Amino acid sequence: MADANSPIVINGDGHIAGRLCSNISKMLLNGQRVVIINAEKILISGRRKSIFFENKKRLEIGSIINPKHGPFHPRRPDTYITKMIRGMLPREKTTGIQAKKRLRVYISVPDKYEKIQSISVKNAKATKSVSYYTTIGELCSSTMGWEN
Repeated sequence: MADANSPIVINGDGHIAGRLCSNISKMLLNGQRVVIINAEKILISGRRKSIFFENKKRLEIGSIINPKHGPFHPRRPDTYITKMIRGMLPREKTTGIQAKKRLRVYISVPDKYEKIQSISVKNAKATKSVSYYTTIGELCSSTMGWEN
């Protein structure tokens, strides 16, 4: 593992979202800095039709009083993954707040991390064919209005 100064760079390509986020939240709570690249290529398991339907229903939820008060829904792949990880961290405690500050999520690979060796999380890799999964990029572009 890396020390506290150098971040762990994880390539999200071919990883299942829930498993990857739970592993990353553990790393963050242990004090590691984590960078996720290729967030749009992270996979969501389940039926494509039900995934799209659930996210469309989630976007309809709003405030009755004033829409500017939220709730605010992530529409880009990097914010979608960040919110998934945030949901797995303790919310009220300062450990969760500090852990979230150690996380960076990027769409594709930034120039800064092109030469750095990225790792993959073994127990979060997809075991079936990729056709059984939906990528977060597909979900965000077709359902939520994100344009890549």
